[in-house]
Amino acid sequence: MSTAEETAGGETQPWAEVTPDAARRLLVAAVEAFAERGYHATTTRDIAGRAGMSPAALYIHYKTKEELLHRISRIGHDRAVDILRTAAEGDGSAAERLSDAVRSFVRWHAAQHTTARVVQYELDALGPEARAEIVALRRQTDASVRGIIQDGVAAGEFDVPDVPGTTLAVLSLCIDVARWFNVNGLRTPDEVGALYADLVLRMVGAKP
Repeated sequence: MSTAEETAGGETQPWAEVTPDAARRLLVAAVEAFAERGYHATTTRDIAGRAGMSPAALYIHYKTKEELLHRISRIGHDRAVDILRTAAEGDGSAAERLSDAVRSFVRWHAAQHTTARVVQYELDALGPEARAEIVALRRQTDASVRGIIQDGVAAGEFDVPDVPGTTLAVLSLCIDVARWFNVNGLRTPDEVGALYADLVLRMVGAKP
């Protein structure tokens, strides 16, 4: 499945915020190239060729290859923050909110697996300033999940001796879906999300 065809929870146009159309085409091409070859092995010529454009045309919209990666990573992490914050601030018990957070986060990583692989696994290719910006967003995702787990412990819903460690384990479990998910596999993104939500509730000792 190409990046342009990926969808997640109704996101039929996951790069709608990128304009004009040429900039969006280049970004989609960069995602596909980075996912297939890795950031360092991909050249600006590779990206432009996938987009059906000349290398010179790329520099009209993006000054460097790193700027493209930064834009991809920022959009992806903003989406992650939004998914988890929405769940954390929702109504319901801690168990319900944690289930919703995991289900939605996993569904995004499965349905947008090509994009998510780049967003989650090419962080070290960014320069110090851009990397610091993305790390700050990652801390927000951590805070959302940690907050739900802490609420569950305080309410007696969860049995979690190590909240920070469990938070890391939950996020790692969700993110890794992007690495292995296959659209031709046995489960849909929704089904994987439901499975992982159940696994995480068991992990935190949620009462039935």
